[in-house]
Amino acid sequence: MKRLLIAATLAAGLASTAQPALAGPREDANKALVLAFYDAAFSKLDADEAARYLAPGYIQHNPEVANGVAPLQDYVRWIRANTPQSRASIKRVLADGDLVMLHVHSQDKPGERGVAVVDIFRVANGKIAEHWDVIQPVPAQDANGNGMF
Repeated sequence: MKRLLIAATLAAGLASTAQPALAGPREDANKALVLAFYDAAFSKLDADEAARYLAPGYIQHNPEVANGVAPLQDYVRWIRANTPQSRASIKRVLADGDLVMLHVHSQDKPGERGVAVVDIFRVANGKIAEHWDVIQPVPAQDANGNGMF
């Protein structure tokens, strides 16, 4: 009986945390911040403007970019120098508290298949404090006909 009570309590707790929360002012502000950063960094390719949105102790989880604001600026400058036609088209934006997720179609050149990207940002004190990403090539064909976006 005690196990059933514990299991029921645990299930009720999990169910209550699984309910979707309505986006509030904080989530809306975090989304706006991340979208402004993404526009500066990956549409305008403006390293200096992009830096304005990052916390001084910015943490990076992409294995090709070091921690800190300056390495991110160097990365944006590298993109500008090597693939100036690159563009990122944001397909979805989700926010949950201090986390913002973008689903992005990124292309180095117009017309290429490019890559599907999921970027996750953690916002703290009105600045982007941390970043993770998952990147997958867009295939010429898919088995399900649904596409990546």
